[in-house]
Amino acid sequence: MIRSTLRLYRHAYSGLTKRIWLLSVVMFINRIGTMVLAFMTLYCSHLGYTLQQGGLVVAIYGIGSVTGAFIGGKISDKFGFYYTQFAALFFGGILFILLGQMNTYLSICICTFFLSTVNESFRPANATAIAHYSSKENRTQSFSLVRLAINLGFSAGTAIGGVLASINYKLLFWADGVTSMSAGILLLIILPKVSLAQQHAIVFSKNISAPKISPYRDKKFLYFLFFVVLFAVCFFQLFTTVPIFFKQELSLNEFHIGVVMAYNGILIALFEMVLVFKLEGKRAYLVLMRYGTILMGISFLLLNLPLASGFAIAMIALTVLTVAEMISMPFMNSYYISRSSEQSRGQYAGLYTMAWSAAQVIGSTTGTAIADRFGFANLWLIIFFVCLLAASGYYWLQRRS
Repeated sequence: MIRSTLRLYRHAYSGLTKRIWLLSVVMFINRIGTMVLAFMTLYCSHLGYTLQQGGLVVAIYGIGSVTGAFIGGKISDKFGFYYTQFAALFFGGILFILLGQMNTYLSICICTFFLSTVNESFRPANATAIAHYSSKENRTQSFSLVRLAINLGFSAGTAIGGVLASINYKLLFWADGVTSMSAGILLLIILPKVSLAQQHAIVFSKNISAPKISPYRDKKFLYFLFFVVLFAVCFFQLFTTVPIFFKQELSLNEFHIGVVMAYNGILIALFEMVLVFKLEGKRAYLVLMRYGTILMGISFLLLNLPLASGFAIAMIALTVLTVAEMISMPFMNSYYISRSSEQSRGQYAGLYTMAWSAAQVIGSTTGTAIADRFGFANLWLIIFFVCLLAASGYYWLQRRS
């Protein structure tokens, strides 16, 4: 039993390139300092602002993300993903530290916008880098390894963030800034430079059958993005309304909130690679997305469980949500990458990132508004039905395919 389990894990991690492993190290260093966004609504509440004002700050981060994703996709295709990643990490780190020095609500909102614009320009370039460093056969595994590094870092970051927030919220911004800049410098040190010519030349050496059309004309991709927005609107409640719910309704303190959020990342780190290895090729990507989306809707309903222990409710719901995330999100990346070519991959990644950023705006503003007016129980019910709608969309798109 132990040998077969070890063999399964060995197979799940085999075949990945050295550069994917090195990129994962960079992402781990970066994400170990990812604390600010997870605690932003709590930070605004700490400063005396309302729940809706805190949600608006997260929404502004999302608006900046849309801008950053568009710019990042264009820059990545035009100048290359290598230096685009470095610039986003290094200058994003500076802006994290600067945000922690802002004292008025207006200055927080303005700085948050510029921070997210720079910081989120990293994502399209990073997705292009992962696709470049991987083969068609192990692409989902490559994305999953980077996600594993991100979630390991996120787990450590949120746990540390809970401790830092209980001491002084300002420490969160310094930790996020320093780790982001360090990750940028590390990228230059351990990953060899990839020129734009090298980035584009790989299309001639790989057997790529993706359509060489603009993502703006790819109707199936655009429909897919709409359903991704619905999915992501629900998922982003994890970083806006869910922490507030944990504190106000389940009576968890910042430390326990950090532990619960870290638990999400730990589960992903332990099981996602193996799950992806077992599922890859067994079901169509859209089928897996549908299953995961339905499961995510159920996870939010579980927050209404009438249990005496708020911590138990949080852990049960987060377990189901994490399984849903592992089933659906890695294959979303593989689906849109499979529709792109090397020359258009940055723009595909940019639009995909913009969809998530738009969902962050919608989810953070509507989620906090609904919770404030109608209560958290009704919000979780609405989220469940939105998940069902997204799952139906994936089913419809699969039938069209």
